[in-house]
Amino acid sequence: MGIGPCSLADVVNQNVWVDQRVLVTGHTGFKGSWLCMWLSLLGAEVHGLALEPSTQPSLYEDARVSQYLATDRRVDVRDYRGVVEAITAIEPTVVFHLAAQPLVRQSYTDPLETFSTNVMGTANILEVVRATPAVRAVVIVTTDKVYRNIEDGHAYRESEPLGGHDPYSASKAAAEIVVGSFSQSFFSDCSGPAVATARAGNVIGGGDWSNDRLVPDCIRALGQGSDIPLRYPDAVRPWQHVFEPISGYVALAERLLSEVGHEFATPWNFGPSVKDVTTVQSVAQRLIELWGGTSQIDLSPAVDSPHEASLLSLDSTKAATELDWVPQWDLDSALAATVQWYRAWDDGQDMAEVSREQLGRYLESSNG
Repeated sequence: MGIGPCSLADVVNQNVWVDQRVLVTGHTGFKGSWLCMWLSLLGAEVHGLALEPSTQPSLYEDARVSQYLATDRRVDVRDYRGVVEAITAIEPTVVFHLAAQPLVRQSYTDPLETFSTNVMGTANILEVVRATPAVRAVVIVTTDKVYRNIEDGHAYRESEPLGGHDPYSASKAAAEIVVGSFSQSFFSDCSGPAVATARAGNVIGGGDWSNDRLVPDCIRALGQGSDIPLRYPDAVRPWQHVFEPISGYVALAERLLSEVGHEFATPWNFGPSVKDVTTVQSVAQRLIELWGGTSQIDLSPAVDSPHEASLLSLDSTKAATELDWVPQWDLDSALAATVQWYRAWDDGQDMAEVSREQLGRYLESSNG
């Protein structure tokens, strides 16, 4: 493209985010909470739109994320009128759309909720954005599971076919198609907002309390001193700390805000290095070692477990070459930071301070 690289340090130094009015949907969730803290530290005016936190405890409450927000609205993204009223009142210049039903196993239990939230919720956001002239950049967060995964061992590139075996994966692939349709139909004119999608790997980090996710399931077992059952111990995933994709979302949004923003209005992978693509069992074993205690891995055969992919990895060459984005923490660093957060929570520490310190440490290491 003939455009120079832009690191996270460049984003901070250019003061791109100072007083930028930003809307984060799904801000009460795990990744959304961290993103709000990040944007606030960069000087943005952050607004949130989401349901109540879906877990108890929650990072949103423990880290007191509301203190980082200019406004905090409870709106279901499936409620078109509610989305209209919120975005009209906020008039954001940047939208990060993270609100979703994010769990594979829950998508089997309630596929209609999954499709309505992830597909129609995305369509509602884009339709309201279309009628909001203030919006200049939109990042729609999907997942690494949007690809038609044939599990042949190769890392998926952004140009490869979309698919989805389970309802969650299919709903996110459908959301990608919705974004593509809106972009071609309504946003191809450079006078409109630049809209991109972001596909990240398996995200870990402090503050995730979801059910049926490896790290929070392990942490709950470790805290109780019980063994850790693994449904698919040999499944291979692209593990990365939550700060890694967030750094990508921020860098991508900054590019979308630039004078050539529409050149970046495409899908983007944000995955870990190849050496951090490893098995579920290896991650669980490392968590046991870092935590200590008596817990062991339980490899008893899983009963009535629905299909989940056994092999998945991302090719993030495009983000590396065009956004100058590369992961800063390897898997060992990511797991150590994750255990540090949960240990602090278990010890009753002030998690707002712990979270801010951990995020600040990542930002400093990135700038260095």
